[in-house]
Amino acid sequence: MTVANAPRVVGLGALNVDRIFRVERLLADGESAVEDSGSFAGGSAANTIYGLARLGIATGFCGAVGDDSNGNLLLADFKKVGTDTSHIAVKSGESSGTVFCLSSPSKRSLYVLSGANAKLSASDVDMAYVNRADYMHLSSFVDTAQFELSREVVKKLSPKVKLSFSPGALYVSRGMEALKPFLARTHILFTNRAEIETLAGKDFEKAADICRSAGCEIVVVTLGSGIKIKGWKASSYLRSSNELIWDTPGAAKINVVDTTGAGDAFATGFLFGMLEGKELEICVWLGHSAAKLSLKCSGARGGLPTRRQLEQYLLTHYGKSL
Repeated sequence: MTVANAPRVVGLGALNVDRIFRVERLLADGESAVEDSGSFAGGSAANTIYGLARLGIATGFCGAVGDDSNGNLLLADFKKVGTDTSHIAVKSGESSGTVFCLSSPSKRSLYVLSGANAKLSASDVDMAYVNRADYMHLSSFVDTAQFELSREVVKKLSPKVKLSFSPGALYVSRGMEALKPFLARTHILFTNRAEIETLAGKDFEKAADICRSAGCEIVVVTLGSGIKIKGWKASSYLRSSNELIWDTPGAAKINVVDTTGAGDAFATGFLFGMLEGKELEICVWLGHSAAKLSLKCSGARGGLPTRRQLEQYLLTHYGKSL
């Protein structure tokens, strides 16, 4: 690949097939029926990279799949939106990563088999390729070896490459001390409320300040169904050096089919806005727009919008055009 057609965003993270079982509610114990099920391409950073490609952004990915049907599915899904897969390692004799997801309208429970993701090594990640991008978008792996690999990749990033980081529950559970090398290099941190409060041991507002003190330039916290602020419901919170944004995705009613990947969709819309040179408030609106649209389909990627769909939602619900 030449510099001229290098991806603007390169992803690094686990590549998984999500086996999703939709249920009415999650049980602590007992028995209930599965309403629907299906298998879908997934992986947190991978979902965001797919979404950006669908919006017309040049993207690539570094990761590992097995030489099995699930690996073929993961590669084919990227290729259909034009994501460069030439830096995804195919591990002979390995099964591709799998996530078993129980998904209710309000909560999810995830169980991960890392598979080929656990075989990703430093020799599989071409830093010259990564360092030609504008952004690297990073999400978590299950295994410690790949956590250490991620840390080394971040250490070797060119100063010209901005790091977008979605640590997820797996990485925040490692604690603030373990994540400091990542946070010190992070341009945009994407978390939800539970994740950032677990990470910093404080309420999300104080936790955002702690993450900024650790080096993050922009901290974005999604607030799920929202919290009441001065009589209105805020669904996200953004903190940077000179901006504090509470925001809501408006009153649009969405028939929620599946919440899988909603945070990844938010990151898709937000990063798209950043790449388009939009102000932070517009980036937040784009994040909400992409997340709302993603809720209408099963799987993390089925509802990710095209540029036209995203622009139409933004215009209808926020009165703004791209």
